[in-house]
Amino acid sequence: MIIMKKDATPEQLKRVVSEIKKHGLRADISRGEFRTVIGLVGDESQISFAHLAALPGVKEARMVETPYKLISREYSELFQGKDEGKIVKVGDINIGGNEPVFIAGPCAIESRNQLFRIAEEVKIAGAHILRGGIFKPRSSVHSFQGLGSLGPEEAEEALVWLRDAGQRFGMPVMTEVRGESQVDLIAEYVDILQIGARNMYDQDLLGKVARKGKPVLFKRHFGAGIEEFLSFSEYIAAEGNKDIILCERGIVSVGKGKSHTRYTLDLAAVPVVQKETYLPIVVDPSHATGRRDLIFSMSCAAIAAGASGLLIEVHYNPAEALVDAEQMVTPEELKDLIDACQRINKVVRNKS
Repeated sequence: MIIMKKDATPEQLKRVVSEIKKHGLRADISRGEFRTVIGLVGDESQISFAHLAALPGVKEARMVETPYKLISREYSELFQGKDEGKIVKVGDINIGGNEPVFIAGPCAIESRNQLFRIAEEVKIAGAHILRGGIFKPRSSVHSFQGLGSLGPEEAEEALVWLRDAGQRFGMPVMTEVRGESQVDLIAEYVDILQIGARNMYDQDLLGKVARKGKPVLFKRHFGAGIEEFLSFSEYIAAEGNKDIILCERGIVSVGKGKSHTRYTLDLAAVPVVQKETYLPIVVDPSHATGRRDLIFSMSCAAIAAGASGLLIEVHYNPAEALVDAEQMVTPEELKDLIDACQRINKVVRNKS
């Protein structure tokens, strides 16, 4: 990281950036109230830090060992001058503030009527953001792949429904991007672009989504360690988009015998990630547990652990849902969950 002097001129900053680019790297410029910090993106072995430190206007050239420097707390503290978490703004919603944000909706959009009914009911229950799947990544090719798999016209029609439902009920909307070919279309209609767990490692997809300049909800792969999870989120930040919402959604269970949950919800990841990065982290107990009867307790636990919000799958009749019926809650159950989590949040925030 290159820390500029307080009185560094624009010309001096431009020269440093030019020198960085000359060696095949990119410059991530962060301007704080008191200082400007430049993060190097690329193979840093191609450039001399001693040379950079000697350039006019440079106060210090500092090595940062972590592989996710652009989202690290150390980087944030350098240009902000204080240890402060990031607020990701989506319309009037602040993700990462003192109040948890609840993202709710059907796993898969099945029809306009289904979506609008669920949207209205989750709004009444207290949800802030509407989610709905259109392009569904499934383990089996014989499973319902979402309306987006039926063709481009059906995909765009479903996106129009999602956008219109959000506008009618006053909620920003979010859906998952499954591949690069979908990015441009989806970005026209939604407020948050979701990267699912299976696509955490798709560097080209991460870059293209990041360049849309919209908030990105980034899910942890079920086989990824925390360092790997944060390192791949750096691909989004490296494109100049730091409106990243991290999401813990369970990791692969270990041991012999029957597994009673879909995955193991790693709640310890929440405070660990918060110590490592300034980005907000939310929790998806629906996919982590795969069980409707566990979602309430795991949601409460996630908020107690300090999560900035929750993703909850909701259906007015879970038994008839085409996808993930066993992990859907009803709107009534969602309301009870939100009420409990808000009470827990007050206790946790007051204690801290």
